[in-house]
Amino acid sequence: MPFQKTSPNLAYRNNYPHADPGILDLIRWRVTRKAPPKPKPFPLTPNDPAALLTNRTRPSLTWVGHSTFLVQIEGKNFLTDPIFSDRASPFPIAGPKRITPVGIAMEALPHIDFVLVSHNHYDHLDARSLKELLRRQPENPPVIVTPSKLGSWFRHRGFPRVMEIDWWNSADVCGLKVHAVPVQHWSQRIPFIVNRTLWAGFIVEGRNGRLLFPGDTGYSSDFKDIHERIGPMTVSLLPIGAYEPRWFMHSMHIGPHEAVQIHRDLGSKLSVAMHWGTFALTDEPFEEPPQLLRDTLQAQNLTEKDFWIMGHGETRWLDEVWG
Repeated sequence: MPFQKTSPNLAYRNNYPHADPGILDLIRWRVTRKAPPKPKPFPLTPNDPAALLTNRTRPSLTWVGHSTFLVQIEGKNFLTDPIFSDRASPFPIAGPKRITPVGIAMEALPHIDFVLVSHNHYDHLDARSLKELLRRQPENPPVIVTPSKLGSWFRHRGFPRVMEIDWWNSADVCGLKVHAVPVQHWSQRIPFIVNRTLWAGFIVEGRNGRLLFPGDTGYSSDFKDIHERIGPMTVSLLPIGAYEPRWFMHSMHIGPHEAVQIHRDLGSKLSVAMHWGTFALTDEPFEEPPQLLRDTLQAQNLTEKDFWIMGHGETRWLDEVWG
């Protein structure tokens, strides 16, 4: 079980040893950081909402921004860590502000069958977006899939269909098999309550392939374990941003170099970059992650056919890899 007894309550932990930045490290970062240049939004890539509304046959990915994708596979539509709000924050007028606009409006989404929520940080579990999804589908609400102990957050707020999955367990969700897998991260939503709910990656497995969504993660041997226990991935959605300064971020956020290593660890047929170019959360230049990924791919004899860098709002069809 991924927990240790640290108090009368159970606190979850990661599988592999790693540096664990504390409050003094956070203060050091905040005091010594040099603000990067003011970020400029990336252009939106037009998509075809009408085609997405009616599509139930072709596998597709649409990048909404940050870690949010609309995924259409095997007749089902699902979202990953949906955040459509202007801020990654509990407060509508404070906290990290969206730099690049939402790639597709919530009003333009097709019916959503289920939602994957990887952990409880505000840029991944956005209450306003999730409540709006529920409001828009009152008769047939989406299934909310969470790691262990996070489901109560949704049940207390009136979400009627919630499914918790522990690491290395799986469940049938709307006719697809969903596995929860370990990744290296942490959880906290309110001060001083740390790691009381689990964080997880999810693998959605259908007849024609497997798609991995890890949420946030540092680099660890968990990905080799995933390959060994479940098999190679067809599609892996991998974060490439929010990695500087490395001395503080390396245990919790991968950068482009680690993302390419994870692509290899998983034996992934295709990987897709996410968690960049939407919110300015850390110290690297806003435009750096995709360029650094391109440089890393070239150095390792890979191309953007192996590891996609999608535009905000862009839809790509997965016919060549899914099946």
